[in-house]
Amino acid sequence: MTSPTPRAAAPSGAIRAWFAFRSDPRHYQVAVLGTLLVWGALGLDLEVRPATAATVLATALLVQLVGTRWAGLARFDPRSALISGLSLTLLLRTSSLWVAALAAVVAIGSKFVLRVSGARGSKHIFNPTNLGIVSVLLLTDRAWVSPGQWGSAALGAFALACLGFLVVRRAERSDVTWAFLGAYGAVVFGRALWLGDPPAIPLHQIANGAFLVFAFFMISDPKTTPDSRAGRVLFAGLVALGAGFVHFVLFRPNGLLWSLAACALLVPVIDRLLPGRNYAWPARAPARPSVPLGATASTADAADAADAAALAARGVGVSLAE
Repeated sequence: MTSPTPRAAAPSGAIRAWFAFRSDPRHYQVAVLGTLLVWGALGLDLEVRPATAATVLATALLVQLVGTRWAGLARFDPRSALISGLSLTLLLRTSSLWVAALAAVVAIGSKFVLRVSGARGSKHIFNPTNLGIVSVLLLTDRAWVSPGQWGSAALGAFALACLGFLVVRRAERSDVTWAFLGAYGAVVFGRALWLGDPPAIPLHQIANGAFLVFAFFMISDPKTTPDSRAGRVLFAGLVALGAGFVHFVLFRPNGLLWSLAACALLVPVIDRLLPGRNYAWPARAPARPSVPLGATASTADAADAADAAALAARGVGVSLAE
């Protein structure tokens, strides 16, 4: 009589939940941006008004809830709305609560309305935070962008957190951040070299919190960047060149924001020319049945296929609004 094949114990629900939590980079984003906001409001001179911050965050979550029900999504997910709301609170300055609310409405509402469909799925066109800011800059004269001069200690800590964010994301979309940093660095340092300026001038131009938020949390948004790596590198270069044109040819502020908004319109074209896999946020998989130790490759493949079928049945990876 043969002994039964030992089976590997299925991970507990708590362990699966922890790995699902750790695998989603949005949790890290919320933690970093939220910590920075609290630190800035309590210990730094970020001019963050509590009423404005509360208005932006509450409006962002409300619009996300309304959009979720309007689009018929299965559940309300606040994470992306929190990231957009925190970023708006850190970057946007206004003395008017209705302007702050308008920025949040445009930012979150655009995810549900301004979308493009392709062979590999649907995605929203504009980065929500970026569109919310440029919209109120265009439509009102009561908004401006804070460069976030937080002091060397705060800036250094935030830069370290940003680098940690790249580690958390691994290779999923960190390529666009590195490509942008290289391209924009070439623009500002190349101009300084051409004009004979000391390196302190371009260093000052990029040594601010707004630049870090843009480079690590805005341009790297996986739902609004091209699907292929080659496309993302091209996109990052175009954004850097456009920002340089706005700054150094048109002599206008906020070149990074204007350039990203304009280049977002090119993403569907880049995806068509350089196709790739459409990004889906990590999702919690259903409990997986235990697999015998020493099982053959075909057995493991069958289990993987069962997982994929279960996820497909639940609609995981096909998100309308995230």
